[in-house]
Amino acid sequence: MSTASGGSDRPWRIGREGSQNALELVLIERTYVLPWAQFLYAEGRDDEVRLIFATHDVVVRGAGLQGLLTDLAANRLAGLSEPVRAERFASTTGRCVREVVVTRVGSGC
Repeated sequence: MSTASGGSDRPWRIGREGSQNALELVLIERTYVLPWAQFLYAEGRDDEVRLIFATHDVVVRGAGLQGLLTDLAANRLAGLSEPVRAERFASTTGRCVREVVVTRVGSGC
């Protein structure tokens, strides 16, 4: 998968080629690769976006996340990374990802 860094403009990774096969979620203690074939829908607002897959729910919290929904709708989203603790509390203006939570559907927790 060839990707472009989000840089200061986007705190997520987008693919250089049109459609991506999977979404890579890099968390502090675990990495998930969720196939887009299992993607059902997304919803959200500027401070929180929720991605629903057949097997997992993904909640992204931050600021300026409307662009995340735009990249998602255009099939460009390739990856998200959970920020380290220091980055979560840094004073950031504009777009930022503060938290990524992945929950297995039906796990009961």
